[in-house]
Amino acid sequence: QVQLMESGGGLVQPGGSLRLSCAASGFTLDYYAIAWFRQTPGKEREGVSCINNNNGQTFYSESVTGRVTISRDNAKNTVYMQMNRLKPEDTGVYYCGAVHEDKSVQDMCVGFRNVETIKWGKGTPVTVSS
Repeated sequence: QVQLMESGGGLVQPGGSLRLSCAASGFTLDYYAIAWFRQTPGKEREGVSCINNNNGQTFYSESVTGRVTISRDNAKNTVYMQMNRLKPEDTGVYYCGAVHEDKSVQDMCVGFRNVETIKWGKGTPVTVSS
């Protein structure tokens, strides 16, 4: 069974850090581009970061550039997102998504578009509040 499972979310004070994990089961992450999106009530899912399946190139949204690092550990079949200097506006449910088709990788990583070919996990909540 193909599954993605996110973990690492929680409550953190502004300025704090979190490391989110996205673990895959039932398939090998090596062949997939992986992205992190986040969603808050009433809003569309928005892209935060992405790492492609070709050369490991990374992509970040403007709102997190300089504060977030996405990385992959293929031996553990896991992708991580280190988030530093967190702000209240980073609050949301964070989802990891996976695609391997070239067009979908372009859409997801370069355009941060939520395309229907993305396999999604169930999400992990992040709350940034004092």
